[in-house]
Amino acid sequence: MNLEGKLEIVGVSDVGSKRDHNEDSIGSDTRTGIVILADGMGGYKAGEVASAIAVNIILEELRADPRALGAGEIDEETGYSRETLLLKAAAEKANETIYQTAQSQPQCRGMGTTLVAAVFYDNRLTIAHVGDSRLYRLRSEVLEQITVDHSLLQELIDKGFYTPEEAKESQNKNLVTRAVGIDVQVEVEVQEDMALAGDVYLLCSDGLTDLVNDEAIHLTLTKDSDNLQQAAETLVKMANDAGGKDNISIILVRVLKPFPVTTGWYTRLFDWF
Repeated sequence: MNLEGKLEIVGVSDVGSKRDHNEDSIGSDTRTGIVILADGMGGYKAGEVASAIAVNIILEELRADPRALGAGEIDEETGYSRETLLLKAAAEKANETIYQTAQSQPQCRGMGTTLVAAVFYDNRLTIAHVGDSRLYRLRSEVLEQITVDHSLLQELIDKGFYTPEEAKESQNKNLVTRAVGIDVQVEVEVQEDMALAGDVYLLCSDGLTDLVNDEAIHLTLTKDSDNLQQAAETLVKMANDAGGKDNISIILVRVLKPFPVTTGWYTRLFDWF
């Protein structure tokens, strides 16, 4: 399925005001409906190695067989779509590669990365995430955080030690409990959702959400929903104006029109080319 003309995708990655290099990586493919964002960590410049490996491997794996994406076929054993299983497997392969690289190259020892990725197909999307990079959805002017952080702070909120309001002032924001490449295996959280025309999706690293609250993000996306490039640049500027203490990465996706699976061979052929 060719999604050009059905999705608009904009990506921005900024070093921020305090760091001397960017350890975030982003990638996208409008044709196949893939978006990926990774926030690297560990070692001198090793974080950028980990995040780049994650983005590149997932893109390569999902592009390997273009016919594998877009059909939305359901796996009877798991109940997940084929796209979900492919995305999960690709993230697991990225984990294995990053871990092995860290073990074989001393300068990369301990490196890892957060991950948030999505694949759009058949009026749906599959989301995979590890760590505290997030995916939000703006629908009918309502902003909702779709992913739940894999972080110590989120665990403390879940256990009642913090309210969400108190958590905003916590000093433990950046302690993730799950990351890609740290261990031999990783638990990749996946979920599926409907995608509607007019939806705007935001994928971002914590360089944005640590400094710009959800209310300000909501206002910006609502105001500039017809200009994704402007919205992305505004969000980056807001984070830098608030201190820019980390790298700031953003991917915005707008659903321009429905993209259901087509059934006839002629329609499928026309859609692909």
